[in-house]
Amino acid sequence: MLAKRIIPCLDIKDGVTVKGINFTGLKDVGDPVELASRYASDGADELVCLDISATLEGRKTFAAIVERIAEVVDIPFTVGGGIASVEDAGRLLLAGADKVSVNSAAVRRPELIDEIASRYGSQFIVAAIDARQYGGKWVVTTHSGTRPTDRELFSWAREVVDRGAGEILFTSMDNDGTGKGYPCKTFAALSEMLSVPVIASGGAGSVEDIAEVLTAGQADAALAASIFHYGRIGIGELKSALSSRGIPIRTAIS
Repeated sequence: MLAKRIIPCLDIKDGVTVKGINFTGLKDVGDPVELASRYASDGADELVCLDISATLEGRKTFAAIVERIAEVVDIPFTVGGGIASVEDAGRLLLAGADKVSVNSAAVRRPELIDEIASRYGSQFIVAAIDARQYGGKWVVTTHSGTRPTDRELFSWAREVVDRGAGEILFTSMDNDGTGKGYPCKTFAALSEMLSVPVIASGGAGSVEDIAEVLTAGQADAALAASIFHYGRIGIGELKSALSSRGIPIRTAIS
């Protein structure tokens, strides 16, 4: 079995890292470059940096921040927010990103995934899917979870993989920032259905939550923010705890 990945997420708004509950009530939790450097040193396997207001406000992701992060980390990192064209993706690649994450723009124009994958390869593109439950059905949302669409989680996940996405980053908008755990049954169903890695996002509040989504949820990686930003647990401590539970994990940097 491949080692599971631990991925801190930096939600960036107006140049600072923020965190809230269900993407509301956002609070400044630090400089993204400083946090990226710290998490890389602490043993994170990868990083995800999302400009959460780029699409909502019609702006592009700040390539300058990406360049600064690339200068201080030596682990892969994914950048998302406001990517609506192959040119946007290429700009971030040149700035130092290892992968790009597309969400709202791909829902609006699915061919974007085909185009980026064709130009740069499937390994470069992560399809981010934000979804909420409405009447027991997982509905894909856009614009930081504020706008429901007519797409359903499982059919949309299958389509983006067919179009060339190399990974799926699924965020449960109902769980995000709550610290109440991930919807593991949904993650397990996605992982069983898809041929690409699934990154779990939305709800991590404890070691047990992360252990559960990596085992019962069958996720290939766990993405978390609040537990790291607020110092509830360190990355090295988390990895040791997961390893002690028999979960294959890469050794944290000491």
